[in-house]
Amino acid sequence: MSNNYLESIKKLFEFYKMLGEKTFAQLEAKELFWQYNEESNSIGTIVKHLWGNMLSRWTDFLTTDGEKEWRERDAEFDNDIKDKEELFSKWNEGWDCLYKGINNLTESDLTKVIYIRNQGHTVVEAISRQLGHCAYHVGQIVYIGKMIRDNEWTSLSIPKGKSKEANAEKFSISKQKQHFTDESLKH
Repeated sequence: MSNNYLESIKKLFEFYKMLGEKTFAQLEAKELFWQYNEESNSIGTIVKHLWGNMLSRWTDFLTTDGEKEWRERDAEFDNDIKDKEELFSKWNEGWDCLYKGINNLTESDLTKVIYIRNQGHTVVEAISRQLGHCAYHVGQIVYIGKMIRDNEWTSLSIPKGKSKEANAEKFSISKQKQHFTDESLKH
């Protein structure tokens, strides 16, 4: 493995962060806190959970268990973020912690073993676990945004009924190695 792995993984995290932010941009402030029912999470609650998870996992990433004693995971699911500013503050703080942790990694760190809830993971496994967790919850954020905006939703991927046009455009250029970008990850 090489630093190309670390660069690729950063791009993937950036992609999921961007999907969340493009969803936020389509919503009014009050819609960020809408819940389908009492048992479901609002976008604000999902952001709060991602924030708590990222802070716990990426603070002292190589030296302490990823489930910190100070983390209050159950409280992350209380729908109590007060406003859009607090939501964005938590969103950015979580992502900043994640990027700081990843940016401090070297190629030689990738095979080290770290612990999450006392279970050993290589650094690559821990990063994969975090990527899956982020993708899962950002997907929920996007889905809730689509439910709220309904027919006013602007697609973040290839819009319905436009696959043939998108494929024609992709196949009209010569084959090339692509790095992860917003455009190359559209599916």
